Amino acid sequence: MRIARFTTGSDPRYALVEGEPGREELVVITGDPIYTPVQPTGERVRLDDDGVRLLAPVIPRSKIVGVGRNYADHAQELGNEVPSAPLLFLKPNTSVIGPDDPIVLPDWTERVDHEAELAVVIGKVTKDVTPERALDHVFGFTVANDVTARDVQKSDAQWTRGKGFDTSCPLGPWVVPGLDVDDLRVQARVNGETRQDGRTSQMIFDTAYLVSYASEVFTLLPGDVILTGTPAGVGPVDHRDVVEVEVEEIGVLRNPVVRR
Repeated sequence: MRIARFTTGSDPRYALVEGEPGREELVVITGDPIYTPVQPTGERVRLDDDGVRLLAPVIPRSKIVGVGRNYADHAQELGNEVPSAPLLFLKPNTSVIGPDDPIVLPDWTERVDHEAELAVVIGKVTKDVTPERALDHVFGFTVANDVTARDVQKSDAQWTRGKGFDTSCPLGPWVVPGLDVDDLRVQARVNGETRQDGRTSQMIFDTAYLVSYASEVFTLLPGDVILTGTPAGVGPVDHRDVVEVEVEEIGVLRNPVVRR
């Protein structure tokens, strides 16, 4: 099952996504599926119809929890030690954009990097959950690009500015509940060229452990998102580039890059 959030020019709605890539159809459902049972309304909309636009599948009500250096090869490529515990940081919900929305490069940074990631969408209020029970609190999984102002991340004592600016957290194209995420391929392409190509099985701390660990620090609320880290191959993006992040069995998240 794939669940999308979309608009036809009015208020956002949710839908089940059916069909093959390029021929998807949206089966409109009532309410927000994080809070209400999935119930089709009977309306169906073709994704390629004029005026139909996918939105970020979730806007976190409180926070996005990022995990730094969760792939050993990525830590090493930036000259960092592999952490002994998950390295957490926060991104505000104002950083979220959806499929095909532009990543806007701030004028105060000279290098902005893509970071392809599997993202976890929380489905229940979660506090101090064990790793064994953690996935019971997950609504589903989506694709994320943890866009990072790399020069600022290195120069600032904390990562807030380098990781949390507007448009720095593309999410989409939809959420997939009930997915086994232990060994999925994670890729990033810039203008069609593959930059990152890893697997979630290479994560230092797996998804269940990350949910559990984060829940010891923060109360996780329905709709909160956890970014699980990025594999090696991060690199810069520039004006007019097009970034595609793909996670196996979920889909492709595409965003153009602009400098205004």
